[in-house]
Amino acid sequence: MFDVLRSVVAAMSQGLAITVAPQHTVLTTSEAAHLLGVSRPTLVRLLEAKKIPYDQPNRHRRVRLTDLLAYRERARRARATGLDEMVRDGEDDGLYDLPLDTPFERMPNDEHK
Repeated sequence: MFDVLRSVVAAMSQGLAITVAPQHTVLTTSEAAHLLGVSRPTLVRLLEAKKIPYDQPNRHRRVRLTDLLAYRERARRARATGLDEMVRDGEDDGLYDLPLDTPFERMPNDEHK
């Protein structure tokens, strides 16, 4: 329990949102979309593409919190893998092989205009 609370405090100190809910919690599509940070139509496309399991006991779809969290973790890992591949490709193409004394110019920062 101490480790869980410590993780919650660490996340909150970084400004991250915290949701405490039982693992068997069932969400509406709007709630699930909000938790993922996507629009409801985007979530529905993910459900229809079978990326996230769901139940439809009547007209409305319901998503289990555990399934949503598992999808979020898979998506996070896929993004990290893609980024690693991009870095590897850049290294293979010699994009990081500039000599240390090579001058470079930073792109202008439009925020300070």
